[in-house]
This record gives sequence, C-alpha cells and structure tokens, in this order.
Amino acid sequence: MINHHHIIAEKFAGIKEKLKILYILHIFLRKYIAKKEKNMVVLLWTVREYFWRQMEERRVVLSMKCIYTGGEGEITEKKSRFIATVRPVATEEEAAAFIAEMKKKYWDARHNCSAFVIGGRQEVSRCSDDGEPAQTAGRPMLDVLLREDIHNVAVVVTRYFGGVLLGTGGLVRAYQKAVQEGLAASVIIDKKEGRYLSVGTDYNGLGKLQYLIAQKNLTLIDTLYTEKVELKLMVPVEVCGETEKEITETTSGTARISWGEQVLYAMVGKKLEIF
Repeated sequence: MINHHHIIAEKFAGIKEKLKILYILHIFLRKYIAKKEKNMVVLLWTVREYFWRQMEERRVVLSMKCIYTGGEGEITEKKSRFIATVRPVATEEEAAAFIAEMKKKYWDARHNCSAFVIGGRQEVSRCSDDGEPAQTAGRPMLDVLLREDIHNVAVVVTRYFGGVLLGTGGLVRAYQKAVQEGLAASVIIDKKEGRYLSVGTDYNGLGKLQYLIAQKNLTLIDTLYTEKVELKLMVPVEVCGETEKEITETTSGTARISWGEQVLYAMVGKKLEIF
C-alpha cells in the first residue's frame, strides 16, 4: 500500500533550500530588473506568488488535523433522530463510496445528508442536502468540518423524520449538532512533520535534559541506560533548531546530538504513530 503521507513529507523535505533560492531571486528581480521592463514585473510577481504558495504548502505539511478512527453520534430534536457517521477518507472516490454505503445502510431514512473535506489545504469540499431545504443541512455540516480545521474526512447525517417540522434555523442547528456529536465520538489526531533525535549524556546531565523535554513538551520515545544515558526523541521540524541549541546550552555542550530521518507522525493517546 502506498503511504501517501510519507510521500508528501519526502516531497517537501528539501523545500527550505529551494525557498532560499526563490527568495534570493525575488530580491534580485525586485532590485535590479523589475523597474526596467514590464514583462519582468510580471515575472517578479509570478516568482513571488510561487514563493508564498510554497510557504503555504510547507505550513500545511508541518501540521494537519485528521480523523484517526471515525465514530458515530446521535441526537433527537422534536422526535426526529439525527445519526452522524464520521469516517476518514483520502479521495473523492472514497468519500462517494462511503456516502453510498450509508444510504444503503439507512435506506429507510427520510434523508442522508453529507459533507466531506479533502486535501492539505481543504481544497476539495462537497456537501449535499439530500432533499432537505437548500442550505439547511449539507452546508452547515461542511461549515463544522471547516471550522474545526479537519482534513480528509467525510460525514453523513441520517435523519429519521419524527413528524414535527423544525424550520430552517432548527434544521441548521440540528445537523451541525449531530456532526459535532459524531466528531466527539471519533479519534482526532494532529499529524506533524518531525525528526528523530538521539541525545547522549552522562548521568549528571540527565535531570536537566528531562526537565527541558518536559518544558518543551517533546515526545520521549525511549531511554537507554548503560554507562551513559541515551534519550530518543521525536521533535517537530519547526523547533529542531532551537531544540538543539537549548540542549547544547543546558548541557554546556557535553551532550552528543544525532539527528535521524524526517517523518510524518502523530500522538494517538500516549502512543507514537508513524505514517
């Protein structure tokens, strides 16, 4: 099976160096060329837009809120049952298959409204009112997903009509509340880019390092005790530089620091998961 998250992480692993080159080119064009030729002004803005787009893509890869395991929540409003089913999806095809599955499962329900969001920047989003009045179900459901900033997720809210009309406002509130219940029943994780870090120290420096790790809320994977102590950590990429600096300062330069590969990871409860 292709690990798409790992591919994404590898794709952007060297982007920092590329952005430096783009930035230097941007400064050069602005200072020496842009004022001379109109077409160069266009080129300048093209480079600038590409630069910021790459920065935004980099930001997305650094951290992404996702569904680890989906869940189901249910509410009742004026005798109508609203059942929300949440599931992680990676493509529009997966989302469509999930929606079809729910419609088949709840074939006797009055409505099976849906919404899904896909992509690192939530660039793909769709919703359906499935027979409810326009903008009273699918769009409010989608708004919850976007507001919670969750990626690669689909939700179907099944309604069994209870005989009492809820009105436009009542429908909006009911569908949004159902989605919130479904999300509350799901396991949501924050996927991040990080690097393995190994820190070697003597026993005198162990306490200081343990304090630093707790203060920075770093993930301690393992501790090996021999004649020396070796701490194995996972460090978010955005704090790698400052973490190394603080470790060096804390141990007066005596710690042995060794960086490992860059990966996409998340904490599921107290367990480290690599994607």
